Parts: sequence; structure tokens; C-alpha cells
Amino acid sequence: MRKIVVTEFLSLDGVAEAPDSFFTAWDDVVDANIPRAIATQDAVILGRRSYTEWAQFWPSSQIEPFATFINGVAKYVATSTPLDRDWANTTVIDGELVEFVRDLKQQRGGDIGVHASISVAQALLAADVVDELRLVIAPCIAGRGRRLLDGLPPLRLESIRSETSPTGYLLVDYRVVRRSLESTVLTSVGAVS
Repeated sequence: MRKIVVTEFLSLDGVAEAPDSFFTAWDDVVDANIPRAIATQDAVILGRRSYTEWAQFWPSSQIEPFATFINGVAKYVATSTPLDRDWANTTVIDGELVEFVRDLKQQRGGDIGVHASISVAQALLAADVVDELRLVIAPCIAGRGRRLLDGLPPLRLESIRSETSPTGYLLVDYRVVRRSLESTVLTSVGAVS
């Protein structure tokens, strides 16, 4: 089964909105994380806002390797309104997001990435369909903006990788522990006691 991998740039206080305002000092470790993050992905899910911003920027960008990746990869957009711009390999999700993603996970292929798209990431985390959460956390407090983890149900994460870059960015990868399995175990334990 394919994995859903959410990759987000955050401030230390969890803000994911407008990361270009607090990601100011890229270093080699942060830079090397990008090809590692996209290496296994052959599809991306975007929200409408991220699609609109990215469709204006990435087609003419020279920022590699992400420009080549995002321009060529299959992109699925969660939106209820027609798209304003065309961008190669883009499909509007027909129907409900979570159901679409569950079906997509069952198809053959590589990992499915969710980049930026805060509302999409939140919806998929809340629906328990995300397999991995990869965060790059800037050593600063944004103070305001939409936070990635606001409004989510309790989630248990298992650390699978962590690294600190020379300029103080924290790169952490987590496996999302399935809530359905956890609740089954808790129910069984409760029935025994």
C-alpha cells in the first residue's frame, strides 16, 4: 500500500502559514532534506490555496530539484471551484478528499506527498490516513499564522528520524501510529481488567 507523507515547514510555535517569512537561513542539511523527502513520491495532493500560489511560481522556477519534481509529478487538487490556472499533470479531486485519498493509497505507485496545504494535511491527519509526518522546524517563533496541529484529535507519533542542522533547524520524521489499532488494544485491555 502507498504511504501518505505530509511534509511541512514550521516555526517553533507550530505555524505553517507563510514559511518564507521565518525560513531565512537555509543550510546544506536543510537543502539535502528536499531530495530525500521527494525521492519516493510520484503523486502530490494540494489544497486550492497552495495550488494557486504554486502554479504561479514553480513552472518558471529554477530551484532544483523541487521545481523539476513538482512540475512533473501527478498533482491532485482538493477544491470545490474550478482552477484559475493550468499546470501540467493536474487533476481536480472529484468527490470527498479523504475517500479519494484512501482509494489512491490502494492503487499502485510510490508515496503520495502533501506539501504546504495546511487544511489538506489537517483533514488527512484527523481522518487517520497519514502514514508519516516530516517536519522541518525553524529556530524562531512566528507569533501568528495558521498552525498545522491546531484542532486535531490526539495522535500518537513514533520518531523515525531526527537531525539538527548547523543553523539550528530541526528535521524530524514521525510515523503516525494508527488510532484504530490503538483503540482496539485499549478496548481489549479494558475488557480484560
